[in-house]
Formats: sequence, structure tokens, C-alpha cells
Amino acid sequence: MAKKQQIAIYTTASLPWMTGTAVNPLFRACYLAKDGERKVTLVIPWLSLKDQGLVYPDNITFKSALDHEAYVLKWLEDRTGFISRFEIKFYPGRFSTDKRSILPVGDITDVISDEEADIAVLEEPEHLTWYHHGNRWKAKFRLVIGIVHTNYLEYVKREKNSVQAFLLKHVNSWVIGIYCDKVIRLSAATQDLPRSVICNVHGVNPKFLEVGKKKKEDLEDGKPVFTKGAYYIGKMIWNKGYKELLKLLKDHQKKLVGLEVDLYGNGEDSNEVKVAAKKLELPVRVHPGRDHADPLFHDYKVFLNPSTTDVVCTTTAEALAMGKIVVCANHPSNEFFKQFPNCRVYDDGEGFAATTCKALAEQPALLTDEQRHELSWEAATERFLKAAQLDQGTNSRLSTTPSSKKFASLSSSNVKKKLEDASAYIHDAVSGTEFTRTAFGAIPGTLYPDEELCKDLGLPSPTNSGGQCCKK
Repeated sequence: MAKKQQIAIYTTASLPWMTGTAVNPLFRACYLAKDGERKVTLVIPWLSLKDQGLVYPDNITFKSALDHEAYVLKWLEDRTGFISRFEIKFYPGRFSTDKRSILPVGDITDVISDEEADIAVLEEPEHLTWYHHGNRWKAKFRLVIGIVHTNYLEYVKREKNSVQAFLLKHVNSWVIGIYCDKVIRLSAATQDLPRSVICNVHGVNPKFLEVGKKKKEDLEDGKPVFTKGAYYIGKMIWNKGYKELLKLLKDHQKKLVGLEVDLYGNGEDSNEVKVAAKKLELPVRVHPGRDHADPLFHDYKVFLNPSTTDVVCTTTAEALAMGKIVVCANHPSNEFFKQFPNCRVYDDGEGFAATTCKALAEQPALLTDEQRHELSWEAATERFLKAAQLDQGTNSRLSTTPSSKKFASLSSSNVKKKLEDASAYIHDAVSGTEFTRTAFGAIPGTLYPDEELCKDLGLPSPTNSGGQCCKK
């Protein structure tokens, strides 16, 4: 009998922070483990109480990793309707206020024992390896697969720092080339990377598909279904599409007479968004953020999403699953959605106005069973296994070279291997000193976990002069 694949999924965020890298890896772990053919472990960050207060909404905090694990599993069970069959483990993390993200602390490969180290999936591989110091991922695991979630270059460019964007592009390629055997880019909106393929390996929370199925039944029975107009939901920061949407509404107010828009979200730019919305002649209402599955959203007909910073927008997929019409930009991040009849793309402001008006005047097309399946996590899991070449039952490192060329490329491969080893040595040296780490943006004191993180996670007590945990 073939040995079960052991898959460790590392990600950069966790519930109750409702971000893509908290939700999507959670569902991926759930559905990879569902059939019992693989042993799956989800590895998520643990934050100190202070950092929890900075990240998690509604004053939610956890006194222990067990409490946090129970919360995550309960949330997941409520949405899938079945008990998950994977394990959750935690790595120490710290919240970076300037990057608005969680960064790993210490060598997080240690979370998985050498005996269980088989396949690692790095959700946001660049993020997880920028400051990595310790075991080399490819030496620890037989296969390392990266899944690129975030268009970091676009965010940096929007801050008008072209030099930083140029450096980040090359750093991302460097660390991913060192640590990953294969990379899955969710869409062509991300930068080109070594050994990468483009494939959307995300699915939709089953609750949204249930809403869409009920809407289809009501439509077929002639019942009133979509009684509200247009809305948008997303983290309320300018870079998440609000700037583009409010500009489009402002520039084309005369063509959009009668349009009413509701915006839902929480974020650092909430007050500025409210001020900008009040200046418009069109009624644009700004509301606090809510779960997209909330019944409040079920009756909206049109989801407006002009964002071009997403790689694949989760809320767009959710809106389509609920049977709504989606109006979105003709952009690589939306390529996957173009296969659905309710996805309406526009190329410019004039197109946005015309497409929005037409969408509001029409009824959404009914999704077929095949289209609903394509949006599901079952289909996303199938795509992931194929893109990662894990459906082939291989017991060796992934091959990216055609068999007819393998022997001819042996000498070239040896040279590349030596260069990669040299690059890994340099990165390990650079990431191993406090001065160089912080110079490149790491949080000070994150080479090893501090006393509080050690205590919370049951790691060896700090014994060095810096008050940090010894490496296991």
C-alpha cells in the first residue's frame, strides 16, 4: 500500500481575521483531508494577546492555542456542515503595523517534525520566506509548493515607490526560487516567478452556493428574488477598489442617475471613504463591514468590483455563487470569472456606466450545475492537485523538465543547483543577524520567539541573553 501524502499547509493569517490567507488555506486543508487519503496539517500564526488586539475584530482574543483552534474549527464546521479531518498547529508570529501583516518568528519549519515532513504548501511563499532563517525548506520537505495570493508589487507601486517595487520584484523571485519547487499563481495579475503555473485553486464557502441554489429555485418558481440594487464589500482601504469605484461614480454621475450603491467594510480609510461618498450626487451609503454570507446581502442583484489589486477576488466568486451579476474590470485578476455568464467586464469608465445600467435592468442568468461545481472547493481541490502534480502519486521531487531533455540538461541542472545552494547560503547569512534583518524590514527581535510566545506555545524557555527561546 502506498504511503499517505503528508501535507503541511503554512499560511500567514488566521481567523477571526477575515482575510484571504486566513480563509482560503483553511478550506484547502479541510477539502484536501476530506476523503481521508492524505494526512493534512494547517500551520497558522499564533499572536501574543497584545498583537491579537491589533489584528482580530470585535475584541476577540484567545488565552491559549487550544481556544484559538476550537474557534477556527467551529467556524469551519458551521460553513461546511461536516467535521474536519485535519490537524491545526501554530507557529509564533508578530504583527507588523507598517506592513499590516503577520510575520513569522524563528524557524517555523520546526513546527512539523522531521518524520512528518513530506510536502509543504506555502500560502504566500514570498511573505513566509523574506526573513526565514533556519532549516532550508527544500531540505526539510520532499516537495515545497508555493501559492501566490497577493499582488505585492501593485500595492508598492500605488505608494509611488518605484525603486522599492523594483527591489521587491527581484527579492520575491530570489526567495521563491531558493525555497519552492513549484509555484501556483492564482492569476496573471501576479509577477512572473520561477517554476510557476497560473491556476485559480480557490473555491467558495459552501454557504454561498446554497444561497445561489435557493435563489435559482425561487426564480424558477416566479418569486421575487433580487429586490435590492448595487453594492460592494471589502476591507475599507483605498487600495481595495474604493478609490476606483468612487472615481467611476463621480465621473459618470449623469449616466448613472437613479443608481444607489451600498458600501460595506471596515478599515483604516473608512472615514475618508465616507467623506468622499458624501460629495457625490448619487446616493452612496457607507456601512460597517459584515460577513458576506449575512442574509442582508442575499437580495442585492449587482456586485460592483472595480478593484485591480486583487489576484483573484474572493468576494467576486462569492457574489457569482449567490447568483448575482458581477460588474468588474477587464483585468487579469478576473480572467477565471469570465467563463460565467453573470460576470460582466468593462474596459473604461464609459463601459462601467453602460455595463452597470444594463446589469441593473436585467435578471441574472441561472447557474448550471457545472458552473456551480466550478466555483466549489471540490473543484478547486481538483485543480490544486493537478497544478501541484500531487495527483500523480509521485514519491520524488517534482520534475519541471521534459523527460526527453533530462539527460542533456544534467550538467546545467548541477550548475543551477550549486547557484541555488549559494543563494540559500547568502540568504541564511543575511537573515541571521539582527542588523541586516531589520535593515530589510523585519520586526526587531524576531530571529527567535520571545518569552511570551515561548510560554504560549510550550516552546523551550528562553535561555540566551536576549531573552529569546532557544531553537528546538
